[in-house]
Amino acid sequence: MKDIGIGIIGGGYMGKAHAVAMASVAAVFNTALRPRLEMICATSMESAERYRRAYGFARCTESWLDLVRDPGVEAVIIASPQDTHRAAAEAAFALGKPVFCEKPLGASLDDSRAMVAAATASGAINMVGFNYIRTPASRFARQLVTDGEIGEVTWFRGEHTEDFLADPQAPATWRTTGMSNGTMGDLAPHMINGALALIGPITRLIAEVETVHSERPGGSVTNDDHAQMMCRFENGAMGQMYFSRISTGRKMGYAYEISGTKGAIRFDQEDQNALWLYRMEGPDATRGFTKILAGPAHPDYEPFCQGPGHGTGYQDQIIIEAKDFLTAIDTGKPVWPTFRDGMEVNRIVATALASCESKTWQDVAAF
Repeated sequence: MKDIGIGIIGGGYMGKAHAVAMASVAAVFNTALRPRLEMICATSMESAERYRRAYGFARCTESWLDLVRDPGVEAVIIASPQDTHRAAAEAAFALGKPVFCEKPLGASLDDSRAMVAAATASGAINMVGFNYIRTPASRFARQLVTDGEIGEVTWFRGEHTEDFLADPQAPATWRTTGMSNGTMGDLAPHMINGALALIGPITRLIAEVETVHSERPGGSVTNDDHAQMMCRFENGAMGQMYFSRISTGRKMGYAYEISGTKGAIRFDQEDQNALWLYRMEGPDATRGFTKILAGPAHPDYEPFCQGPGHGTGYQDQIIIEAKDFLTAIDTGKPVWPTFRDGMEVNRIVATALASCESKTWQDVAAF
């Protein structure tokens, strides 16, 4: 077993999640590499010191560049706002350090292309944080589709819906400013990544992107509240997706349905330890969707708990990501999703925004 010094840029919501994951992953998965919480960075020394004490880091800084360049930091986790991702990643790759970057990969498609180029030139391990598709239930769904258990996929419906800005009187914040912080920049990438993972590449799409509440207490809204998209997958399947931060009543509506020639699958993240499977077999009188509870027979479940139906949670998804990142570093073999996979999500987002502007179908390959 070998220690590896971890540096995290950003100590807020996701910074804390990654700190907890790196502190726990070796105990959960018995990883060959044992993370050492070396340094954390925040926007001021006061907050950096607060995070250092709370999460158990050895040191802290207010300079992300100092963190990246520090010899004690052997792998970098970027958990800061999207517009900081590119510079931090490029600096880390220039030193040959592995990088885990929270989604979306960059604040724009140009950013993500540059980040892929830097990763490729360095040869360093790189990975993007799309955690929801890594639940044991969704990992099993992906396995079922890949193995042909529901036949040829003919249709996909996905959504990522929440209601944290459903109230028109909720005040304007950083989330309501700049397209990278809007629904297409924040929520849509998760389900687009899920669709690519479950069904495969998207070739064509048409989209509508809309701001419903253009004014909020404290300021104007400069990004989108919700969006819808129809698409065609490379394998011929039809698809549709909806993304919203104003979907009243939805708290974690990462949900999908997949129809195939031999069966179907349904999943909803608000019940993340259950997968619904329909098989077109047996007497009509007994056919129906079967609720499958996640358990030790499903990917990445048993290290957390030996009891079926006991369930995993949000933080466990981040621990699974930490395991995969460390495994990639240890073996030198990339683990999905890499920066290139993250760039493909940005490409779909860029295509959707162009489609909304032109009000026409767009070919993804053109972007």
